[in-house]
Amino acid sequence: MGTTTAASTATAPQGRGRGGRERILVAAARLFAIQGINATGMEQVAEEAPVSKRTLYAHFRTKGDLVIAHLQDLASSGATLESVLTREDVPPRERILGLFDPPPTAGAAADADPADAPPVRGCPFIDAAAEFPDPRNAVHSYAREQKLRMVDLVTALVAELGVREPAALAEQLVTLADGAASRAMVLGEADYGQHARAAAEILLAHAAADMP
Repeated sequence: MGTTTAASTATAPQGRGRGGRERILVAAARLFAIQGINATGMEQVAEEAPVSKRTLYAHFRTKGDLVIAHLQDLASSGATLESVLTREDVPPRERILGLFDPPPTAGAAADADPADAPPVRGCPFIDAAAEFPDPRNAVHSYAREQKLRMVDLVTALVAELGVREPAALAEQLVTLADGAASRAMVLGEADYGQHARAAAEILLAHAAADMP
């Protein structure tokens, strides 16, 4: 599914051994996941990294620059749904259904105390767009690009299945995935996507039955 957990987006900074930019991004990812973007100040990121404010602003002139870099880092790290959609070793149908699976770390400590589990976050791009609602804002624009990329990837996979009107079915599937990710975050249930997965399987079966 499109959800992430705080643990799947970052690990705690490990002192000053790593490069300043990397430590800043790790710290930002952890803080953004736990308390949200707007609730996290630049000074707090600097303290968490730890780096001086001068170093922080040398790498990221504005908070918007930091947020976009954070989202780009997530997109390239495999911590978002694109990682399953682009896996060439998985059949197209299974890649589509992978949108609804729990994030990788969600089941890592299944026997642990639920109170110790990291918070479930929704789709990081939807989260960011909600915190920067102006569509002209650079963060919102980047988030929109990623959601459009998502539907393009799903459309291509649906087309590989030979389904009629792949674009329409892809929109239905990504709407299910995004809705499930949002509910998973609100309810704190990392495996909430199982409900949407069942609906997606019905859509795919219906489309397959209608194939030429």
